[in-house]
Amino acid sequence: MTKPLPSCSRRPAVDPRSLRRFCFQATHCLLALALTAELWAQTPRPELPTATPVAETQNKEKREPDVVFVPTPQAVVDKMLELAEIKPGDIVYDLGCGDGRIVVTAAKKYGVKAYGFDIDPKRVEESLANVKSNKVEHLVTIKQADIFKLDLREATVVTLYLLPELNVRLMPQLEKLKPGSRILSHDFDMRGAKPVLVHRMKVAARGSTAEDLGYGSDREHTIYKWVVPWEKDPNPPPRGF
Repeated sequence: MTKPLPSCSRRPAVDPRSLRRFCFQATHCLLALALTAELWAQTPRPELPTATPVAETQNKEKREPDVVFVPTPQAVVDKMLELAEIKPGDIVYDLGCGDGRIVVTAAKKYGVKAYGFDIDPKRVEESLANVKSNKVEHLVTIKQADIFKLDLREATVVTLYLLPELNVRLMPQLEKLKPGSRILSHDFDMRGAKPVLVHRMKVAARGSTAEDLGYGSDREHTIYKWVVPWEKDPNPPPRGF
């Protein structure tokens, strides 16, 4: 004969009244949440301004450089600044400043303010280190920037080591320089603008660094100089250096 189950086992696992109360409360909460959500959805809200992604903004100034970095030998830098006839109060802009040697030399040798601009963050870092090591932070400013978007009108001396087509691309900006401003370009001309001076030189081994000698002691360097407003050259010579 089977023994009857203990009386406690025959009781409901959950009190029906408690279960009903729980279901009622849960249903009430769900209805309240649904009503709140519906009211929130129908409430007009002002449109928030769309934020520009930081990476997108920064990428505008992080495009690939227009030229491969090749430093101007120090002897050529010295000659470019000499031919610029720098005087007190001049402001030097170096477009594509590389390691900052031109602006550092201008500050140390002539005591003028100088600004270096480069699109490449690595070059900017090198230039800043050069400025600091030469203790000319009070005179030299280095900026990462697209040179084709710059307002150059503050400059009285502009130095270049780009390419002929890039020099030409800069002409609308350079034309806005103050009358008497000087433009010096290492190796490359500016088609359509007649230079007032073309100087050719070689880099002497004595006093030159190994880096400078590696970049052209065995060839002739050309320095072009223009004074604003420059004379137009309707028949520019064939390109080359």
